[in-house]
Amino acid sequence: MRQRRPQIRLFKRCRNKNAAPCLQEAVEAGRRDGIQKKHDEIRPELKAELKAASISDYSIFLDQETFTLFAVQKLSDGNTASALPRSPIVCKWWDAMAPLMQVHPDNSPVATPLREVVHLD
Repeated sequence: MRQRRPQIRLFKRCRNKNAAPCLQEAVEAGRRDGIQKKHDEIRPELKAELKAASISDYSIFLDQETFTLFAVQKLSDGNTASALPRSPIVCKWWDAMAPLMQVHPDNSPVATPLREVVHLD
């Protein structure tokens, strides 16, 4: 089994505690057709793992010109999202997505946190 990083912070918490963390990830050239199919097939155990970590209202958007993914999620107070990179279920998902995404050696996605510019409730 591959060595997993002990702590990977994928989602940067914004100063506003109610703000949704946001990130971008890049799809590998030549693998772009599979990205929608893979996300359509998200495993129920992964959905349950995200909900158990108090993640809600999670959306991923695809920029079809640059093939960049933009993910936004809401984190409840007391969430355990920072522990997800150590989850076997999340690591299994990363392994399945690795052929389609730009990834680190442990198959975690190369992700860039985005800074919130404006928020309207």
